[in-house]
Amino acid sequence: MSLSVAIQMDQVDTIDINADSTFALALEAQRRGHQLLHYLVSDLSLRDGNVTAHARALEVRRDATNPTTLGPAETRNLAEADVVLMRQDPPFDMAYITATHILEHIHPKTLVVNDPVSVRNAPEKLFATYFPGLMPPTLITRDMREIADFRAEYEDIIIKPLFGNGGAGVFHLVPGDENLNSLVEIFTEMSPEPVIVQRYLPAVRQGDKRIILVDGEPAGAVNRIPADGEARSNLHVGGRAAAAQLTTRDRDICATIGPTLRDQGLIFVGIDVIGDFLTEINVTSPTGIQEIDRFDDLNLSGLIWDAIERRIS
Repeated sequence: MSLSVAIQMDQVDTIDINADSTFALALEAQRRGHQLLHYLVSDLSLRDGNVTAHARALEVRRDATNPTTLGPAETRNLAEADVVLMRQDPPFDMAYITATHILEHIHPKTLVVNDPVSVRNAPEKLFATYFPGLMPPTLITRDMREIADFRAEYEDIIIKPLFGNGGAGVFHLVPGDENLNSLVEIFTEMSPEPVIVQRYLPAVRQGDKRIILVDGEPAGAVNRIPADGEARSNLHVGGRAAAAQLTTRDRDICATIGPTLRDQGLIFVGIDVIGDFLTEINVTSPTGIQEIDRFDDLNLSGLIWDAIERRIS
């Protein structure tokens, strides 16, 4: 089948063709004969129930000097597209939430990946709390008394923004660190949202595993090992990618959450696992498929498009 695919994402002129998961998805879609459109979230409009975007025809190629070609901008009715890939980067803020409301007007007649209602209802760090027994000890609050009690119990903790992304604002507080009160003050002054506090997992020194699930089934994994002197394992802050195999515990986690992901239309999901614990379920704009493909000689984009095409057919 040949599909019309609109990709809602950020600017393409700085795309990293060797790491960007959206680029890999676009390349695979184009290989299958699908027609691509690109637009920014700021190009999205809702008028009298009609969802439109100021979009451009997109061609992609694995050429570092000239990876993309964009056609002239035209106003497109997204109800006429077969698929919309919602792939703009977080933060998961009111702008992100508003985009899910707008795209809900065309879904599922136009298949939005991932389902915009489920994306809105599944912010990464909160969604994982619906699966008891999978997460490390976790507290979500603005109450300094609760945070102090949690720190007294576990001593070695991580504190981070509830709706942060990419490792931004993640702090590791070792026993005896005197900065907790100041950090909480900074967080609460910057945002009215709660913070998330977790017991520190020493296993992170061996890596933070990103597992990709396609339509609820585990498809591959990559390990992200933090740099020396760094508590965060995110690749863009110096983490190192390494090959990873799924353990029995990993498969148990996937088996627990997989049916919910599938039922909620969350086709492309990336979860983060440290040691034996699930820490996040990433549904907004998961990454990691190119790294996994290289380590394991896979084509995860192909599996994702297989799942999308099954849903449409």
